[in-house]
Amino acid sequence: VQLQASGGGLVQAGGSLRLSCAASRRTLSNNGVGWFRQAPGQEREIVAAINWNGGDKRYTDSVKGRFTISRDRSTNTVYLQMDSLKPEDTAVYYCAVARSSFAATDSASYNYWGQGTLVTVSS
Repeated sequence: VQLQASGGGLVQAGGSLRLSCAASRRTLSNNGVGWFRQAPGQEREIVAAINWNGGDKRYTDSVKGRFTISRDRSTNTVYLQMDSLKPEDTAVYYCAVARSSFAATDSASYNYWGQGTLVTVSS
């Protein structure tokens, strides 16, 4: 299984980006999907997670009200809309597919990981 994360880039504080996560096959259809990030010198952290049908979404406190996770099951793609970006959002963002159908928030619940896309927010 291959996951392709895309959409990262350089943006000014207050700007927006939309990340996409596409799977090489219909792996996303019945599984939860999460977005994680890792900033330099810091541990990887969960950003957002969504369950198999999009009915349950979870966010880390620092992005609530600014980020939105969604999924399109017809295209096997999961998105992370990031608005009102802050310099502290700068990190490599990874998408991952959970072992279950739930919106899991711990990295141990995920067994497939994408290669990461860099998001840089300038002040």
